[in-house]
Amino acid sequence: MTAAIEVIAEVGYAKASFSRIAKHADLSSTGMISYHFAGKDDLLTACVAEIEQVTGAFMQPRIDAADGHVARLRAYVESNLALVGEHPAAVRALIDIVKNAASQSPAVNGRLAVFEEHFRSGQAAGVFRPFDVRTVTIALITGLDAVVVTAADTAPEPTELARLGRELADLYVRATALDPEGGSA
Repeated sequence: MTAAIEVIAEVGYAKASFSRIAKHADLSSTGMISYHFAGKDDLLTACVAEIEQVTGAFMQPRIDAADGHVARLRAYVESNLALVGEHPAAVRALIDIVKNAASQSPAVNGRLAVFEEHFRSGQAAGVFRPFDVRTVTIALITGLDAVVVTAADTAPEPTELARLGRELADLYVRATALDPEGGSA
């Protein structure tokens, strides 16, 4: 699976053939791949599942450790940028697969509902100011995706990724929180 993800990250979904993946994995033929996967779509589905497992294992502990709505928002944004530095091939592959293949990522596609619920519950708790939840969620996701795609393409140093994560998190906190300093409520 790692070889497939790395090949997709390097050459893109369209050029990621079984033969390229086999060569990258030092396999003598594509037979081992064909034995486990019915076709390219089946392999891509498995790649997406593997990438989602990796990203979840990296981000979720950081999000779970954050105390309060604002802190969880900040942790999600910052850990998403840090992920680019820790797992660049996985991030690049997922971006390419979601953008170019019929394969879907439940985690990527489910973010809209997750963030809408997070903002609604934060508003109900009096932590987030009143705003249209759908609009802010779309702005958050598209803005974050734009920064992640750019960072994945340019491969900045970890300190730059951390700075980008803080800047973006600060922007979203200032836009949503009652406390413009982004207290941890």
